[in-house]
Amino acid sequence: MEALIDSLKLVPFLFLTYLLMDLIENKAGDKTRRMIKRAGKSGPFFGSLLGVFPQCGFSAAASGFYAGRVITLGTLISIYLSTSDEMLPILISEAVPISTMLKIIGTKVFIGMVTGFIIELVGLVAVKQDKSRPADDGILATGGCGCCSNHSYLKSALSHTVKVFLIIFAISFVVDMIIEHGGEDVLTGVLVDIPLLGEFLAALVGLIPNCAGSVIITELYLDGIISAGAMMSGLLVSAGVGVLVLFMANKNIKKNISIMALLYFVSVAWGILIEFTGIVF
Repeated sequence: MEALIDSLKLVPFLFLTYLLMDLIENKAGDKTRRMIKRAGKSGPFFGSLLGVFPQCGFSAAASGFYAGRVITLGTLISIYLSTSDEMLPILISEAVPISTMLKIIGTKVFIGMVTGFIIELVGLVAVKQDKSRPADDGILATGGCGCCSNHSYLKSALSHTVKVFLIIFAISFVVDMIIEHGGEDVLTGVLVDIPLLGEFLAALVGLIPNCAGSVIITELYLDGIISAGAMMSGLLVSAGVGVLVLFMANKNIKKNISIMALLYFVSVAWGILIEFTGIVF
């Protein structure tokens, strides 16, 4: 009951947040996609900035662009790393201080930008542009996440709200059960006190190909279950359905697996760095 009440309190804030974001995304979506297509060598810069916008639609579009050979691997990874997915709506609904939100978002943008340019500079693009094949947007270049495809703003916002509410309620219920039975210190100790474990596990959760990953990671961090480093590892790798769309749009399975592995280990590495440098949000 306590978990249900706490979760229900967030519903109005979630709904209003998603409604506003759906309106903004609809108005600005085409412009941002055109911008990233024209970015060229500056792709990681613009990709990391545009990827901040919540929800997974932009990461899904980026996967389509990459499959269509419109953007490079560095740009794709920068977008994946900076993508907020459901993080920002959760932080807003939980009344997290604006300064904290800006620190988390700014860190993701910085990491996405730096990593993207490093990939470009060291030539880690998996396959060179095939000049014999004209660039296109890919079948799914303008596609979004399945939960965002409804053209009705109210229905789309309501769908997001219900889905995220159910995830939050499930997480809250489990956490409350753990606390009730005195296992919170044990769980926190395992994830925080054992070096590297929290970062690796959080990144695995972040790989869940829908909004659940970012919701789980954000809630666990706000509940004090995982550390800042683990939280960042999970949120960096959490690109919504972006990776799933990549596997659907790009026929080179080996390359897709290598991109997913690169995204995972880069996210873990940054999380470990944040943990050992003692950065807090």
